[in-house]
Amino acid sequence: MNDQLNGISEIRVFAPATVSNIGCGFDIFGFALDEPGDEVILRVTNRKGVRLVKITGDKGKLPTAVSKNTCTVALTTMMEKLNLEFGVEIELHKKMPLGSGLGSSAASAVAGIYALNSILKKPVTTHELLPFALEGERISSGKIVHADNVAPALFGGFILIRSNDPVDIISIPIPKDFYCTILHPHIEINTAYARSILPDTIKTQNAIKQWGNTAGLVAGLMKRDYDLVRRSITDNFAEPVRSKLIPGYDQIKEAVKMYDAFGFGISGSGPSLFALSRTKLDALKIGNIMKKVLFQSAKIEGDIYISGINLYGPKILG
Repeated sequence: MNDQLNGISEIRVFAPATVSNIGCGFDIFGFALDEPGDEVILRVTNRKGVRLVKITGDKGKLPTAVSKNTCTVALTTMMEKLNLEFGVEIELHKKMPLGSGLGSSAASAVAGIYALNSILKKPVTTHELLPFALEGERISSGKIVHADNVAPALFGGFILIRSNDPVDIISIPIPKDFYCTILHPHIEINTAYARSILPDTIKTQNAIKQWGNTAGLVAGLMKRDYDLVRRSITDNFAEPVRSKLIPGYDQIKEAVKMYDAFGFGISGSGPSLFALSRTKLDALKIGNIMKKVLFQSAKIEGDIYISGINLYGPKILG
């Protein structure tokens, strides 16, 4: 057995989906979900390097080349940086929809590097893993990489990205009674396109509102002030543009107001929508009405996910 390994030759790891932006926090806020997520099976081999031997759940849409897949790019970067003298083969099992606004590529990258780190005799810290995950994310996002999906998927909890260059992340404490309902309409939105339609500038008054809401959301979470959180999850920048890409958005937003939700918005670039509530029962009720209104207003089906906030990030399944 290679002396860089701890004796484990095969491992299965889950990494969570994430909700990013969260209304006012464009590119700077994200939190992790209990479900859905991605799973990676990693096996040690004698042949150096990374091999991608299987992908499921992607309907043939993901690249199988090691140099183009987010999971294997992250792994390759990590193995080269740490001078690892063995090889690995990877099975990637997508347990979440692609192009959903739930951080699918980030989950794959995080699952891979977490699995690799877990079999090392001398594992690196979680903070040291973050740059490897970001390299994987770069494949799907382009030259500008944002940590608002990768960081919460890796660390868990509610994360503030103070800076992307250099990366500076802060964990924000959240109340225990914090549930999230996700509605994923059965449509896809191209992330690059959703970013391209955003305005290049923002009016001063809208910027002031956005800054106030951003600070208000952090304060509301830390003070357990749900009414402040509700008032602060308001987006004056991306939502007015991106909501037009999601059929039935205005009707769903209006319907959610009738329930005890303390937040609503677009997850990432969409099309998934999120709503926040204080109990699992409320989250279930909100999910039912979101799905019902989506079909009534747009004749589109959707999937519902009910989740607490994942505070730990990835986990070993076996």
